[in-house]
Amino acid sequence: MLIPIPDLDAVLTLQLAVAWAGERSAEPERLGWWNTDLASEFGGEDLFRRMFPETAVWAALQSAREAARRVDAWGRARDADPDRLYTLFRFGFEIDEQLDDRLQQLKHEQPDPLVALPGLASVVTRDAWSSADFDAWCDGQGTVTFQKAPTGRRVTGASDAPARRARQLVAALRPLTDDYPLPHHRKDA
Repeated sequence: MLIPIPDLDAVLTLQLAVAWAGERSAEPERLGWWNTDLASEFGGEDLFRRMFPETAVWAALQSAREAARRVDAWGRARDADPDRLYTLFRFGFEIDEQLDDRLQQLKHEQPDPLVALPGLASVVTRDAWSSADFDAWCDGQGTVTFQKAPTGRRVTGASDAPARRARQLVAALRPLTDDYPLPHHRKDA
């Protein structure tokens, strides 16, 4: 199934925004869901500027996304059938490949991710971090119902459309907690 580019961009925007917000060691400290400092100006981004001057911000955000993906995978692994769980950082091989390809394409077309994906600018900022602002941003993704499950928050009535599903999964991050709540939906067999 080929996903339209605007939908891929929407999912990438949500993934990168949550990955950025989930960092712990950033200055100022954000949500702390993954113990990284990859996408802050004087943390990982400084190193990436020396290594990849043209794509440093992309590299920082992509690395934060990878950290988030790994925490997400660890959470899914606690389930009896983790391959049936779909999350913000795992849509299944076919869609995940399209997202990775699109991310590479964007990096080559536009050096500034905030220009390539304008929706990022409402979350990813050099201004003071505000969990209340992030919470409001998550709330703005729509309404969602979920059930608490041993693995995390199981979204009920998840959409089949990837961009809509991603918004539902972001909305299910609320209420914000100290640990990544692993919003997910279970694909029926």
